[in-house]
Amino acid sequence: MLNGVSNNEKMILYIKNMVCDRCKMAVTVALEKLGLHPENVTLGEVKLKEEQLTDSQQQRLHAALHELGFERIEDRKARMIERIKNKIIQVIHNSGQVSQKYNWSDVLAEELHYDYNYLSNLFSSVEGLTIEQFIIRQKIERVKELLFYDELSLSEISWKLGYSSVAHLSSQFKKVTGMTPSHMKKSRQMENTRKSLDDV
Repeated sequence: MLNGVSNNEKMILYIKNMVCDRCKMAVTVALEKLGLHPENVTLGEVKLKEEQLTDSQQQRLHAALHELGFERIEDRKARMIERIKNKIIQVIHNSGQVSQKYNWSDVLAEELHYDYNYLSNLFSSVEGLTIEQFIIRQKIERVKELLFYDELSLSEISWKLGYSSVAHLSSQFKKVTGMTPSHMKKSRQMENTRKSLDDV
């Protein structure tokens, strides 16, 4: 099927840049405005009641998603990479805490039903960085966000994101941003350094 993946007569759309609950709501509203019937909407994936879309519906869907900053993913490898990214973003940005013992390779392999080495090689070959580097970038963006809101100490942020110590967090933060978390917080440059999740 050209316009999606059929699953028990239902159509599944894969959508890039869905990184939060607001994204899911925006996509749901856009689909409903087009007269489509989303049955289940998760990060990066929408199950429709429809079995297929007409060419006209596909064109309108493309335009509506593009206007919101999203796009359909047709390629199987691109869908897999988007699922990897969405799982990482979900854990780092939307869960309460990332344990120090969190085993990304086991979680991703189990979630996606593929060997981690395959996922890692695929991700690196397409994205030009490793899964581990992507995880670090996401953690650093989360640190920036938590620093910006100034509700947690560095020690609490370190614990929340699964760092072994504040020193480890600070070292990784400086390596990525060029400054320590404390210096960034004091300099009030955070607004200019934060990135949207789909740009990380």
